[in-house]
Amino acid sequence: MRFLWYTFLALFSLGMLGLVVAVGGAVYAISYFSQDLPDYRALKDYKPPVVTRVYAGDGRLLAEYATEKRVFVPIDEMPDIVKQAFISAEDKNFYSHQGVDMIAIARAALGNLQGKSLQGASTITQQVAKNFLLSPERSYRRKIREAILAYRMEKAMSKDRLLELYLNEIYLGEGSYGIAAAALNYFNKPLEDLEIHEAAFLAALPKAPNNYHPIRKPEAALARRNWVLDRMAADGVLTQSQSELAQAKPLLMLDPDEASIVHAPYFAEEVRRQLIEQYGEKSLYGGGLTVRTSIDPRLQLIAERVLREGLVEYDRRHGYRGPLAHWDSTSGWQEKLRNFERPPSMLPDWRLAVVLSVSANEATIGHMDGARDTLKLDYLSWARKAKKGSITLGPAVSSVRDVLEKGDVIMVDKVTLESGETVTGLRQIPEINGSLIAMDPHTGRILAMQGGWSFDESEFNRVTQAWRQPGSAFKPFVYLAALDKGFTPATLVLDAPFVIDQGPGLPKWRPTNYSNEYYGPTPIRVGIEKSRNLMTVRLADFVGMEDVVDYSKRFGVIEDMPPLLANALGSGETTLMRLTTGYAQLVNGGKKITPTLIDRIQDRRGKTVYSYDHRPCESCGNNGLVEWENQPVPQIPDTREQIADPRKAYQIVSMLEGVVERGTGVRIKTLDRPLAGKTGTTNESRDTWFIGFSPDLVVGVFAGFDEPRSLGRKETGSSVAVPIFRDFMAEALKDTPPIPFRIPPGVRQVQINAETGARAMPGDERVIWESFLIGTEPTDKMYILDGKGISLMPSLSHNGQQGATTGTGGLY
Repeated sequence: MRFLWYTFLALFSLGMLGLVVAVGGAVYAISYFSQDLPDYRALKDYKPPVVTRVYAGDGRLLAEYATEKRVFVPIDEMPDIVKQAFISAEDKNFYSHQGVDMIAIARAALGNLQGKSLQGASTITQQVAKNFLLSPERSYRRKIREAILAYRMEKAMSKDRLLELYLNEIYLGEGSYGIAAAALNYFNKPLEDLEIHEAAFLAALPKAPNNYHPIRKPEAALARRNWVLDRMAADGVLTQSQSELAQAKPLLMLDPDEASIVHAPYFAEEVRRQLIEQYGEKSLYGGGLTVRTSIDPRLQLIAERVLREGLVEYDRRHGYRGPLAHWDSTSGWQEKLRNFERPPSMLPDWRLAVVLSVSANEATIGHMDGARDTLKLDYLSWARKAKKGSITLGPAVSSVRDVLEKGDVIMVDKVTLESGETVTGLRQIPEINGSLIAMDPHTGRILAMQGGWSFDESEFNRVTQAWRQPGSAFKPFVYLAALDKGFTPATLVLDAPFVIDQGPGLPKWRPTNYSNEYYGPTPIRVGIEKSRNLMTVRLADFVGMEDVVDYSKRFGVIEDMPPLLANALGSGETTLMRLTTGYAQLVNGGKKITPTLIDRIQDRRGKTVYSYDHRPCESCGNNGLVEWENQPVPQIPDTREQIADPRKAYQIVSMLEGVVERGTGVRIKTLDRPLAGKTGTTNESRDTWFIGFSPDLVVGVFAGFDEPRSLGRKETGSSVAVPIFRDFMAEALKDTPPIPFRIPPGVRQVQINAETGARAMPGDERVIWESFLIGTEPTDKMYILDGKGISLMPSLSHNGQQGATTGTGGLY
């Protein structure tokens, strides 16, 4: 009996010793592997890098910016079926274990001891530890450290927080970080719209996304998805019939719907620059900002198309510069064409072709798909040979051979004629470039921005970055300064030679009109309608360039313009954005606005961190939300600074309306609606402009070569920029009622003789309504600004003939 007792004590002691050793060993192991473990507590407030998404004004996606394309979704917003799919696939005991699933570990260990490759039994918590805190190496050491971290994390964080981290962090292929980005990339759907079988497919991806790609490896992808559906049925998430029904569905990967994406790269790049300047690159590429912009996709499409058409129209007037390349032999032409590098600025719907044969009346061309087509002589008449380094053209085209040779590599496009017939037309990329901007004149919101022919060719934005001379487009600000000095639209100014002595050693400055003619006493209105340089310089000299500089700065056109008379004719430099904003402040009644691309910015949690509209509204509630109880609509004050007398701003608008009715913008008159604006052309026709507007839309157009040179002797703002503006407005205002320009209080309309500025009398042939400030209406006395200053006109008959001449005084 004593022997048994001693035996029992010995065995018990050995057992206790083994237990102590085991416990000690476990403690030592935990202590050893816990050395230098990362601090998991930071995960409590961890904010993963999230994609910044930029939206157009209608809510469609404009651009995304991210180092990791991730859309963060709070756990409460995730559909249950999506969460359950991942739990069934990755960790069915997630809500019951304490970070480590011992049964799964034992099963994996047994497999590893049997000589199989290292198998994982990682729980979702362990995967969070690995993905956030550890390296991806496959070793027992890392697995032990992973298990220790997982256990500690379970003590510090809720299961939902851990699952939220996992589902927003995990990489699922196709550049997708997190389940929301994956749903968009694979199925073009938000999470809430996923079907059961689609959720199961996403849950099948964490182990090896590239092995289960639905297009490259469809069989493996389908098998893995069905395995997840079986697991969901086994776990009771789905019924067997639901699982079988989901398994019967095809696995289709859907590309993003092009109609849901807005293409406006110049605008998007400008937004990107502003976001970096305001928030920094880290917030842009990982902050998960939601940015709502001002762009109107319909107007943007019109802007892109009409600008390109206008540039092509100018380019065709100046001939054909030849093929992209010439092959001596057309043998193997189809393969050669496939390997030919497509020019980056070639439009997407243009096609490459090679000339296979040429006759007098047509050329046969081949496309890279093997199809053949013909180019007919009738549609090549524009393609006169352009002489290199010259704006002159070769002889008229009388044969296709004058234009094309066998072996020419060319660009072609389908062209629809006015008759409705579709023919093949020869294309070339214009050398000229340009830009167009459309803006709401009351708010400064930019509705369209096309910064050039092709963003792929050049990211240089000619709306915001091209500093060019505005020419005559600057003149309205000279005339506004004159109105502030007591002039009226009917005041006469002498249109006659004007010479300024610039000082010792400098030549005398002799500005001229575009026509090189002189027109004598002329109303100010006619001076701006016909863009008379001599009248403008005489006015600026009398008013004082200091006042002109002040108006230029007030309207934001040119900030630090030297007070030189030449600047009255637009020899200073500005951008299309600045000049268009200046005109917007004329049509809005002289109110200061700031051009803006961004309406609102929200952070990753949906909190508004920026809004362009800062007007106070005490009755609007928090975040603009207020319960409707039949109370009066809140009255929001107009906080815009008044930078010009609204009556005088309207007088300028009225005169600019005359530019369209009778002046340099008369081509726009065919639209038959209230429109106004001003052309601009610089010396040697290097820059051409038209800035114009309706009562609620202002549009600026610029066209010129990036390296300034003459566009041609007869090319002006009227011939190049005006047609682009006209075509834009024709579509932009289509199906909208004509709205007259709004006349502010204090303005009276009086009929006058358009040629003399005097009150209209019976028998006058050219009579117009003119806008006068009350108290400044014309009387029988007529005054003129001439070389002596302001003087009384001796007599002026109503047919415009001067009864007595006036001298030029000290200015000649």
